[in-house]
Amino acid sequence: MAAPPASADAPRLPPPPAAAGDGPPRPAERSETACEDRSHAESLDRLLPPVGTGRSPRKRTTSQCKSEPPLLRTSKRTIYTAGRPPWYNEHGTQSKEAFAIGLGGGSASGKTTVARMIIEALDVPWVVLLSMDSFYKVLTTQQQEQAAHNNFNFDHPDAFDFDLIVSTLKKLKQGKSVKVPVYDFTTHSRKKDWKTLYGANVIIFEGIMAFADKTLLELLDMKIFVDTDSDIRLVRRLRRDISERGRDIEGVIKQYNKFVKPAFDQYIQPTMRVADIVVPWGSGNTVAIDLIVQHMHSQLEERKLRWDMAALASAHQCHPLPRTLSVLKSTPQVRGMHTIIRDKETSRDEFIFYSKRLMRLLIEHALSFLPFQDCVVQTPQGQDYAGKCYAGKQITGVSILRAGETMEPALRAVCKDVRIGTILIQTNQLTGEPELHYLRLPKDISDDHVILMDCTVSTGAAAMMAVRVLLDHDVPEDKIFLLSLLMAEMGVHSVAYAFPRVRIITTAVDKRVNDLFRIIPGIGNFGDRYFGTDAAPDGSDEEEVASTS
Repeated sequence: MAAPPASADAPRLPPPPAAAGDGPPRPAERSETACEDRSHAESLDRLLPPVGTGRSPRKRTTSQCKSEPPLLRTSKRTIYTAGRPPWYNEHGTQSKEAFAIGLGGGSASGKTTVARMIIEALDVPWVVLLSMDSFYKVLTTQQQEQAAHNNFNFDHPDAFDFDLIVSTLKKLKQGKSVKVPVYDFTTHSRKKDWKTLYGANVIIFEGIMAFADKTLLELLDMKIFVDTDSDIRLVRRLRRDISERGRDIEGVIKQYNKFVKPAFDQYIQPTMRVADIVVPWGSGNTVAIDLIVQHMHSQLEERKLRWDMAALASAHQCHPLPRTLSVLKSTPQVRGMHTIIRDKETSRDEFIFYSKRLMRLLIEHALSFLPFQDCVVQTPQGQDYAGKCYAGKQITGVSILRAGETMEPALRAVCKDVRIGTILIQTNQLTGEPELHYLRLPKDISDDHVILMDCTVSTGAAAMMAVRVLLDHDVPEDKIFLLSLLMAEMGVHSVAYAFPRVRIITTAVDKRVNDLFRIIPGIGNFGDRYFGTDAAPDGSDEEEVASTS
């Protein structure tokens, strides 16, 4: 499966200036005993040339791709490498596909390091780093035996599941969630549990055969080939396979000479022709990486989207409220509790007390919309009673932090052994876009009826993103119940238009949202009033400022 020919060679960016005294590294000599392998791996570090010579090295710590949650922590910020992009319009759909970058090159050429340096320099908070190593095919028993003796060629195109790679990348570009296999290099097999990734602003796909499939090439918006000296790649591979994958030095060198080097010459090096940019010396070439980042910034600027609040505000003016909305009956008792919690003079203790009462009534009201079926039980008097019982598997509550978590006790009080998940969505103050910052959901949530809780909903932006996250976890739309103490008509219409099968349940709906998207007359900053924290200068709702919900 050779790569398609290109009409012209990719531009080769200049290599970094060599440090004084640097010479070509030499491969490590073969160890005589297996117990010495680890010490060899440690000594291999000194054979590698220093990284970055034009400026002081970046101070970064990076988590492994299998860590949870997948993050890139830098000295300035945290980058979410399995996040949710904010690119959803008022219809709840993603307007433009993510920007996909392909990183190719030989084994141990520094592709992953280059990818992480690009991610950090891009200053984009939502990225996906997808490794081709996750997509090795499942080996047969005979192939497993060959792999155990270093006789299986993992550097051949046939070793990779390109169909799964292509389908995964397509879904990620569309903003959908995907399940990615986790490969165990020690046992040469896929692990039982797969990891979940989401679409993002930028997707970086790296692997030795990243450019070896025509369909895959069509999905990549930029193709970068990392060109590193073969001696350096061998030293890196020795260090990695011995220290991280439990191999012995003799087996690594045998596999390199028999499979890795011939595969590079036959399959990998020719794909350099289809690359848009060739980066000599890999991660040490900071000049080349800076040029790549500058080009990507211009590309991302063309794709930049903003959450269209004006469209949300005007989309359904004067339209009747949707049928999926259910408002708790405004009895004198409910109206009285609203009067107390809306009053700016109400003390914190009374605010909490009456808010909790309203939450309990709201939860009880919401549960009446769950499916029930006929059932017959026997009373202590030995008589049959024709009743009703819950017809679903189980109920899960998901709170939108921070105010949404105040509704969790009310849900637990009426639903025995209910499972709870949390979502943190905040607005980027520079872009006005809602962004997912934290996510913890119970396993197998797709079979549950989900109670999504947020205390106030103004524009509906955060609520829409939370619903999207649940849909990404295969929760059926008609099994999602959005609960809020107070909603604005604008938020109700926005959620109902984007997700017409989501049930919306609240205790009151206010008609107006002001120019700053605050609910009018509103309830104030619910989180600050409930938790006793300092209010925003304008006394606005926390969910309207922090979550734009």
